[in-house]
Amino acid sequence: MILRRFICYNASSTVSSIAPSPKKKPLIFLGSPQVSVTVLEALFNASASPNSSFEVAGIVTQPPSRRDRGRKVLPSPVAQYALDKGLPSDLIFSPEKAGDEAFLSALRELQPELCITAAYGNILPTKFLKIPLHGTVNIHPSLLPLYRGAAPVQRALQDGVPETGVSLAFTVRKLDAGPVIASKRFQVDDLIKAPELLLFLFSEGSKLLIHELPSIFDGSAKSKAVPQDDSKATLAPKLAPDEAWLSFDEEAFVLHNKVRAFAGWPGTRAKVVVLNDKSGQQNVLELKIMSTRVCKDLEIQDGGQDYVTFKKGSLVFPCGGGTALEVLEVQLPGKKAINAAAFWNGLRGQKLKKL
Repeated sequence: MILRRFICYNASSTVSSIAPSPKKKPLIFLGSPQVSVTVLEALFNASASPNSSFEVAGIVTQPPSRRDRGRKVLPSPVAQYALDKGLPSDLIFSPEKAGDEAFLSALRELQPELCITAAYGNILPTKFLKIPLHGTVNIHPSLLPLYRGAAPVQRALQDGVPETGVSLAFTVRKLDAGPVIASKRFQVDDLIKAPELLLFLFSEGSKLLIHELPSIFDGSAKSKAVPQDDSKATLAPKLAPDEAWLSFDEEAFVLHNKVRAFAGWPGTRAKVVVLNDKSGQQNVLELKIMSTRVCKDLEIQDGGQDYVTFKKGSLVFPCGGGTALEVLEVQLPGKKAINAAAFWNGLRGQKLKKL
């Protein structure tokens, strides 16, 4: 009896002296393209720190699709990254719609305290938004309420804005209209293109998110979040392929901003005519315009408004309003991108006329 009491006493003392590990709060991440991986990586890294209060309990992404030249069916970049990090495949969800009942049922079983979205690409219904305890927070690459919608970075560059930023906002049913938890402003370089700016803003947005996570989990973020002024809202609809064509009747700065905005996808295109004075032959070429800048010192001779010239490493296109656009890099269909000098040399003395 004495021995039994001694053993029981020591066992209870040992258990009480070891503090139980606090259960980490489950977080679900929603994202799809490569820029979303930046955010997911930041969340994985933060969750791995010894004092982290949360864990990435699952991800939601777009279904596998045909990508790359081989047109193979591949998982989204976010799904592939999660698999590479060792996340079990049964915790990677790719529903056709975020309102699918089977998906919502599986999500409820995970009992998420918070959902984070970054370029997920699907509309979230009310029944989804009711699941996470602390709501759903979106990283949006604009200074909300400006540029709500699918292409905020592209439309901002197309407008030639000198300043943009990234916002953390609670997700509501209305598009990008939830209260803003925090935002950060940045100056926009007049040569930066959409892919680079998009990556930069999501990288900065992930830092902002990690900084604000404690306030989101303890509930104080909801009380400090600022409602958006809908009267100041602007829209950023997704890009369409038929917007890709350049019209040289527009001023050069308009075209330059469009090239920057549409870089990556769908790109910008123009048609030119190659004139052979000796044979009288004319060939129409379709060029993908890769890189440009606005020409600062323009000298167009009489009758030269329709002709493209070569100056200091660039193709000079006369544009509307007496302006000119310098094209630094082009791409012919099915070919690799080349600089303006290589393209001009390939003309072998033939003239180039804009359409």
